[in-house]
Amino acid sequence: MPTLELTGPGGRLEALLDEPLDSRAVDADGLVHAGHAGALRAAVVFAHPHTGYGGTMHTKVVYQAAKAMSRVGCAVLRFNFRGAGSSAGEFSGGPGEKEDFQAALDFMGQRYPGARLWAAGMSFGAWVGLTIGAGDPRVSSLIGIALPIAGYDFEAIRVSPKPKFFIHGEFDELCPLKDMRAFYARAAEPKELVVIDGADHLFDGRVTEVAEAVEDLLGDWSE
Repeated sequence: MPTLELTGPGGRLEALLDEPLDSRAVDADGLVHAGHAGALRAAVVFAHPHTGYGGTMHTKVVYQAAKAMSRVGCAVLRFNFRGAGSSAGEFSGGPGEKEDFQAALDFMGQRYPGARLWAAGMSFGAWVGLTIGAGDPRVSSLIGIALPIAGYDFEAIRVSPKPKFFIHGEFDELCPLKDMRAFYARAAEPKELVVIDGADHLFDGRVTEVAEAVEDLLGDWSE
């Protein structure tokens, strides 16, 4: 899969794009180019966990969840925040990463004009992506995995009337399930929560179950 280069506010952003096979167009020379928006479920931007703790667009859950979204008909952009991988700049702890996510949304909006835009993320990336997605009128659905409720302000996400899909580990050591359930109980409808039995924050040994949950949640979803 070729690496893309996005132009972010802090410089070059390294990215990868997964497109569903049936949305791809092949020209006379056999080259695959951008799919048609009408054939897509949605164009998704997926943000990775905290850069300071090793999070990148290659994090196992991010990779597998993106592939699952592609299987249900979405085009999914994974990218490295500033300072991660080959992306330019330095990690900022939130403000810069939100700008990066906004730039990635703009890229997908331009690449797939007319397609639904969804915002997704894991852990720190869920806070970044869903916060931006909640405030961007182009974004119609929010997908968050392993939300670090105690560490960040999720109020904009909690009150958002947009459809919200959450996946959480039963034994998440950074955000106890009871805290996630309390947040979920207060979150605005519509919403769905899937708990992965026996899983920790990174879903070690349970990554395929996360991918299955993504397919189950989004496969039959229609806006």
